[in-house]
Parts: sequence; structure tokens; C-alpha cells
Amino acid sequence: MDMIYKVQTEKGFESVIADLKKSLGDHHFGVLWELDFKEKLKEMKINVDTLTMTATPIPRTLQFSLMGARDLSIINTPPPNRYPVQTEIHLFDEDVIREAIQLEMNRNGQIFFVNNRIQSIYAMEAMIKRLVPGCRVAVGHGQMPADKLEEIIIDFIDYEYDVLVATTIIESGIDIPNVNTIIINSSHNFGLSDLHQLRGRVGRSNRKAFCYLLAPEMSLLTPEARRRLQAIETFAELGSGFNIAMQDLDIRGAGNMLGAEQSGFIADLGYETYQKILNEAVYELKDEEFAELYADERAENASSTSFVNDCQIDSDLEVLFSNEYIENVSERISLYRELDNIDNETELLEFEKRLEDRFGKIPTEGQSLILVVRLRWLAMRYGIEKLVLKNDQMTAFLVSNPQSPYYQSESFGRLLQYMTSQPRQCQLREKNHRRSVVFSDVKTVEKAWEILTSIMH
Repeated sequence: MDMIYKVQTEKGFESVIADLKKSLGDHHFGVLWELDFKEKLKEMKINVDTLTMTATPIPRTLQFSLMGARDLSIINTPPPNRYPVQTEIHLFDEDVIREAIQLEMNRNGQIFFVNNRIQSIYAMEAMIKRLVPGCRVAVGHGQMPADKLEEIIIDFIDYEYDVLVATTIIESGIDIPNVNTIIINSSHNFGLSDLHQLRGRVGRSNRKAFCYLLAPEMSLLTPEARRRLQAIETFAELGSGFNIAMQDLDIRGAGNMLGAEQSGFIADLGYETYQKILNEAVYELKDEEFAELYADERAENASSTSFVNDCQIDSDLEVLFSNEYIENVSERISLYRELDNIDNETELLEFEKRLEDRFGKIPTEGQSLILVVRLRWLAMRYGIEKLVLKNDQMTAFLVSNPQSPYYQSESFGRLLQYMTSQPRQCQLREKNHRRSVVFSDVKTVEKAWEILTSIMH
């Protein structure tokens, strides 16, 4: 507390805020804000910790958390007496708009109508007055004089109007508990985080809230727009911001790790492949450009028996924490990430103990998933870059570099010895200069573990 008070009372704090507001203008979200504002604040005191709170983390920030560069905690508990916002996708239909407005007015509530094009905003006002005679409608947008806009918002809060037709200026900072219906026109043009923020403007009391997303036929939309609308409709439960952020990461990509550009290509590659490429790039930098800095680490790795940095396991077997065992989606994702980061037997045993303590006895498919972690460690020790468990077979892809010292190592020698002793069970193949060993009659993860452990003896 003393450090926080000291930072708050230093003269430099206010000057930094003023400079940042001047340089950033009205932009208070996204990577630019994160890079400039938060980083400059941290420069004031090196030993000050930073806590960032957000409804939906931007893809770049979420990626940092998933790869372990930042800690991530999820608050899933909603405030008391709150209900999920019922979210529906509709075509632009005057009957839908009329019914939505009348339903809310019948219970003495108010409505947001979001139309992000100022050119047509007054046409929307006229349409609403025509559809619902007697409805009190106000218009608000960012090009209005500030005092006029403030007056309209205050009157709306005082229940002088039933409907506020506005642009996305209501996206943040607006908290009116009596507004429990929002209609978003041309919702396919909004980003996933924008839709989540707009939907968060309603349902801020103990009343059931509604969100209507007006968009063209799904068949006319781009695949990205369809995915955004389907995601926002699916994840309507309170506390689902993390799930929406994961969808956003998958659709938009993580972007530059150290730069301000947010566009990426995770959607084209898949998250797992993206992580693999990222890890390979990091290892390459350690071995080449920053070799001197990591000389000790390289020496330690060279003295170990591991010839690969990681082993990818691909399987059609049922290895997972089921929905029945762990119901919460974000909790499962968090546990998967924790399990993936474990690198020794002691931590894995502690993980199993905590899992049983929280959720009960681990089912068979969950035990298989934990065994997959041990299987990966063992495969790395034997120079296996990829392990495929499909069609009752196990295919082990060996080190791709034919000049690797692995092929003169004791590990490869033991593998050859096992193949010689079990000629019917395994077969060495080489295709496109890629060597692999195929083991037959491997129907379970336990059988795969049994084969790899028997190679050691």
C-alpha cells in the first residue's frame, strides 16, 4: 500500500497521464493503449506490479497468458441477482424491432438501438417512431456538441426517453440499470469484443435482458462474420468473456508479439501449429542470434539424453477431461494449459492429487490424458519428434535431421535392438527422407506406454 500511495502522489504520475491522453486522443483500448499507457506507467517504478482487468482480453494479451508470459485468473462468479442476456440473431425485420421495443416498454424499461452510421441514424429514429407510436426516441452520436450529447444522456437516464438511437459511444462507461434491451443493427460489421461490450450495456439489474443482433442471411456473410455472430450467440452466459476472447484469438490471430499490429494467421494454421512455429523460432534465436546469452542452457541440454525440444502427439483415442467430469469450459482450458506446462513427475503427481481433491476420481479418459504427458517425455528421450496413435497403430517419427548425433546414440541403439527382437510388431520406414517406426496392435495409450518403457530394458 505504501508503494501504491507513493506512486499516486508523485508529481510525475499526473504528467504522464496528461502526456498519454494527448498522444492517444480518444483511443483507450487495444494494443496501442497497452503498449503506450501501461508500459509507461510501469517505467515510473520498476518494482510495481500491474493488474489488468478486462471483460475480453485482446488476442495479443491472451496469447501472452496462454504461453505463460503472463499470469491469468478468471472470475466466473456473476454479481448476485443477475441473469444471462438472451441473445438472438435476426434479419432486419420491422416486426422484430416493434415487438422487442413494445415488450420492453410494457415493463417500463428502456432500449438501446445501435446504428453505427450517422448518415442513417435519423432515418432509424423516424422508423421507430412510425413502428411504435407514442414511443419517446432520442438520438446520440459523437459528432454532436458535447453539452447537447450530455443533456440527451442525462435525460435518458432520468427516463425522459424510451429509446436511445446511438452509435457505439455507448460501448463503455454507460451504466443504466433500467435499459434491458439492446438492438444492434448491421451486427456483422462489429468485432467480437465490440459485440460483447455492447451486450454488456444491458442486463445490469435483476431483470431478464435481451440482445437482438440484426444481420443479413448467414449465407451472405463472410466466414469470419458468421463465426463472430455464432460465438456471441453461443456464449451468452455470465462470465463467458474468456470463451469469447478465445474465439477472437482463433479468428483474428495473436498478431505481433512485441509490436502493435494485431492481425495474425492463427485461423489459417490452428493454435497448436502456431505455438509449434513460435517455439521453433524461439529455439532458433537461442541457438544463433543469442547463442552467447544462452550458452549455459545449451550446454546443459547437450549433456542431457534428449535429442528433440518437444514431441507432438496426435491420436484418435479418447484422451480428455470430459464435460461430465469438469463442467466449466474455461476451467478445463486452464487445466489443459497447466498440464501441458508440467515437465517433471513430482509436479504431475501433485496435479493428479489436486484434480482428485477438486473433482473426484479421475475417469479412464482423464487418466489416459495424464499418461500422454508421461508418454511425451519418454518419446522425447528416444528422439521421437511426433507420435501418432491412430487405427490401432503407433507411428513414431524420429529426428528429421539425418546428421543428428541421435543416430549414433545409445537411445537409437536400444530402439534398433527392440525392433530386432520384435520383427512382427514393428517396422522401420523411410519416406521423403523422414524416418519412422510403426508399431502394430496399439489400441490404447497404456499399450503405447508399455512399448516405449520396454525399449529401455
